[in-house]
Amino acid sequence: MTDSVPIHRAPESPAARQAIALAGVFQAAHLVDELARTGQVDSRAWDTQITATLETNPPTFESIYGGHPNNLRLGLETLEAVLGRRQANPVVMRYGFSLMLLMNKLRTQPDMMDALGTHLTRIQGQAEHFGPTHENVVASLGEAYQQTLSTFKNRIVVQGDPSLLQSRMMPERVRACLLSGIRFGLLWHQQGGRRWKLIFQRGSLKRALDTL
Repeated sequence: MTDSVPIHRAPESPAARQAIALAGVFQAAHLVDELARTGQVDSRAWDTQITATLETNPPTFESIYGGHPNNLRLGLETLEAVLGRRQANPVVMRYGFSLMLLMNKLRTQPDMMDALGTHLTRIQGQAEHFGPTHENVVASLGEAYQQTLSTFKNRIVVQGDPSLLQSRMMPERVRACLLSGIRFGLLWHQQGGRRWKLIFQRGSLKRALDTL
């Protein structure tokens, strides 16, 4: 007999799905901060973010993040800070909300959306050959971000250890992580998420976090 990993029950309410998607945005922000300061990241969180970015046509909502909220634990904890339940890291908060702004900007640029889709289709082929978190795939994701979202006037400036940020593969890893935040931001919008809801519907998001 082989052991199997149970899949968590899919979030049913719109607020729960929005909370999951928002957690992906802020998990990306958290990982970017970790990379920039320490060069290290939580491997489970990293794998979740990169795999989700490549999953552009998921069979189910929960398959995007691997079926269990623990895959987004860092993001859910950061989201609690957004909602005032934890001490907030101001740098992570800045990255997170900047990703939301970039996502909204991207939505108004259909040509860039198409170009990003073309990039991801090509990278999916790489991932099938090398594996989703192989450095060739991560480098291609970073390049896709650089050629699209990095061209916006209001770019995200990442703070951290200069020697780390200039080390091999680090710029690509940071950009790939930022791209994963955009992917979850688009998912949040698709699930009915809007910025005003973060202010006026905090109660429903807090209840969703309690269930997750």
